[in-house]
Amino acid sequence: MSTGFLALLAFSPILLAAILLVGLRWPAKRAMPLVYLLTAGVGLFAWEMSFNRILASTLQGLLITLGLLWIIFGAILLLNTLKHSGGITAIRAGFSTISPDRRIQAIIIAWLFGCFIEGASGFGTPAAIAAPLLVAIGFPAMAAVLMGMLVQSTPVSFGAVGTPIIVGVNTGLDTASIGAQLVAQGSSWAQFLQLITSEVAIIHALVGTVMPLIMVMMLTRFFGQEKSWKAGLHVLPFALFAGMAFTLPYVLTGVFLGPEFPSLLGGLIGLAIVTSAARLGFLVPKQTWDFAPADKWPSEWLGTIEMKLDQLTAKPMGTLRAWLPYVLVGALLVASRVFPEVGNALKAVVINFPDLLGETGISANFQPLYLPGGILVAVVIATFFLHGMKWRDLGSAVKESSGVLLSAGFVLLFTVPMVRILINSGVNSAELASMPILMARWAADSVGGIYPLLAPSIGALGAFIAGSNTVSNMMFSQFQFGVAQSLGISSALIVAVQAIGAAAGNMVAIHNVVAASATVGLLGREGSILRKTIWPTLYYVLFTGLIALFAVYVLGISDPLVSR
Repeated sequence: MSTGFLALLAFSPILLAAILLVGLRWPAKRAMPLVYLLTAGVGLFAWEMSFNRILASTLQGLLITLGLLWIIFGAILLLNTLKHSGGITAIRAGFSTISPDRRIQAIIIAWLFGCFIEGASGFGTPAAIAAPLLVAIGFPAMAAVLMGMLVQSTPVSFGAVGTPIIVGVNTGLDTASIGAQLVAQGSSWAQFLQLITSEVAIIHALVGTVMPLIMVMMLTRFFGQEKSWKAGLHVLPFALFAGMAFTLPYVLTGVFLGPEFPSLLGGLIGLAIVTSAARLGFLVPKQTWDFAPADKWPSEWLGTIEMKLDQLTAKPMGTLRAWLPYVLVGALLVASRVFPEVGNALKAVVINFPDLLGETGISANFQPLYLPGGILVAVVIATFFLHGMKWRDLGSAVKESSGVLLSAGFVLLFTVPMVRILINSGVNSAELASMPILMARWAADSVGGIYPLLAPSIGALGAFIAGSNTVSNMMFSQFQFGVAQSLGISSALIVAVQAIGAAAGNMVAIHNVVAASATVGLLGREGSILRKTIWPTLYYVLFTGLIALFAVYVLGISDPLVSR
């Protein structure tokens, strides 16, 4: 079979998912089982993977799903606990005192608080935390998920204290041979990785500063009474101010301190600056914008998790006390990721599944305490005492949260195993590269010199498949490096735009949409979300690619490994 035909076969599960979810508007619970079966069929018959390897990949996916469900459960449980303790009522009132304008609230909660949580935790946690919080203060469920998904962009490359760079790029590149080449050129691996980090931070800042504006424009266009882009543009000065309040400390941290803290510090500094500015009315539009009354919302906007705060009789509490659980979440996430002794203690509790079904290289583990789910549950226990709750209220929160997992789990049971088959398809009797690598190789061979324009899209494709910037970097960094070497252009720059594209791809990653939707009871409408998030994703990869082209062919950006 020709390379082009094999690339089409490899792409067919992704194409089917797009047709069913976006084109035909099928719910993910109907679409993803078919996509999984097609993926397994392509792996078995075209790639000649062994049945045992496909089954092992499926089991690996199911075990990874367990970790995702644990995170979802923790996020929902914390929200429901705060609902029953009265904390959400106080948080909602607190946001009204900062600004009653929904556009300002979206920027502060989804963009800045979300960027901070991404920097601390990553792995889709911001959407799982921000979406239910937005619903709790009066956003439609679909709008909340959309806002939560759009923050899965600029901060993601440095999410989870730099994991996509430190783990994804480090393990995705052949550090031994590249390191030797660098030493021969008078450089070092540490310098090369820092060059990649700096370029990621700078390009993200150039492209990502307008993301808060894009968020509010989509909010007003799709969920406003007037269905107007213009209502979003009215907040342009404040949105750009909020964008720069994050990206300026973000890029300075990336260039001077490395990959661990850009999103963390950018989110924290930006949150402090923008919240204070909003309280003072700085750049805030004089005319407040709000949704239509809730009884006029279309049914497709609504999730099954309701926040009927007026029916709760919890005693009033101060804003600081109400926010304390979320402060604890941030502090514990940072401590577990920054201080090795804390992280190692939590990682010590682990359930390992090495070499599933005897397939070397296919393994999984479950770390209940280290995963954000464990931290969220620990904060729930602390909240029980901090907010003086009753046992029956906590019991109600647990019951409500457990019910959501059943529907979310069903979709993820097919989505994540499908991803693992794609990723593990490189071991086969046909001696073919894995499906993602073969797709990328064919694309690179087809475009030649304009490849820098395409490179971010390869990263986004990896994140769409795997739902992870880190995994996309692991899959494609070496490939991107090799293409750059063969074309004689900056390999550091091409690996950097791979990492940026992989961050943007999180906005359309199916299981990220499913996970965020589950937290607000919006399962079944993933296609509607994807039809909206595809546009910011295309913006991100296109402008990143154009910057890469400009850097290569106009600025002549180079690095120590450019072929001479």
